[in-house]
Amino acid sequence: MRSTRARSVVVECRTDDDHALEAGAGAAGSSHVAGLDIVRSRLYTPDELYDAPAYADTLDGRAYHWALATSGPAEALAEVLHDQAIDTALGTWVAEVAADRLVGVMGGHAADRGTPAYAEAARLGALLGRDHVVATGGPGAMEAANLGGRMAAAPPDALAEAVRRLAAVPSFHPSVDAWVAAARSASALCPEPSPSLGVPTWHYGHEPPNLFATAIAKYFRNALREAILLMVCDAGIVFLPGAGGTVQEIFQDACENYYATDDAVAPMVLVGRRYWTEELPAWPLLRALARGRAMEAHVHLVDTVEEAAAVISMQPAR
Repeated sequence: MRSTRARSVVVECRTDDDHALEAGAGAAGSSHVAGLDIVRSRLYTPDELYDAPAYADTLDGRAYHWALATSGPAEALAEVLHDQAIDTALGTWVAEVAADRLVGVMGGHAADRGTPAYAEAARLGALLGRDHVVATGGPGAMEAANLGGRMAAAPPDALAEAVRRLAAVPSFHPSVDAWVAAARSASALCPEPSPSLGVPTWHYGHEPPNLFATAIAKYFRNALREAILLMVCDAGIVFLPGAGGTVQEIFQDACENYYATDDAVAPMVLVGRRYWTEELPAWPLLRALARGRAMEAHVHLVDTVEEAAAVISMQPAR
């Protein structure tokens, strides 16, 4: 396990003044967003975030609009305490559900439902989900990977039907409600899902969280969310074709691995030789960075999702 990487951001209330600040933060949060619990002890479920028929009325939608308008120390502290609670809950969930089996999938938000890229990401999630727990961050290719991970134990025909149903609503634009309804229809095909994790952020609240993660660690602060998503994926990370955000995640993870000892390095698998060597040539730089380091044997470039899943499955347990 990558034990050298700290996960928690500690926020403690010790004095009466501290407790008063915490109480004020809780009041500030709940007065604006009914149901926002800054001391919650567990991760969100999709039903908690999507707790109303219209997205604008849901906890997720209301929290996003509050985050846009947040000002003042009490509101800022409410966000910090909420994220600390989520961080602690995530540590508990990983230990109980996915210890040493959590594999991340990063990729483009622009991979709409119904596209070949979406179908491939869903297939990757299903392959990884046979022996691991899939963790992603948002919509697009990442939603597809959560879908595949969720349906890893279902018959292949069920996943194909789910992808077909989702294609009717390619994106959450122009209607989040239609996008959610299609996801609920697809979810009904797998009443007993395999566990999977979503780690989205209200910083990108215009991109609603996908419904296929069985547990959702939603943060207000994007920088914390990105760092933690990379940290908890002890079994490695697969990077599908993406743009600026995916490239950032590649080198953020590479930085962690660059300074890690051999027993703390987790594999990095880039999918798409032409994409990562010609369109966005991250691979040559990653390979050069890894040369002579403990991470050198743990960076991989492959062409197919089957190859990516095989690389992850061959890694020894930590």
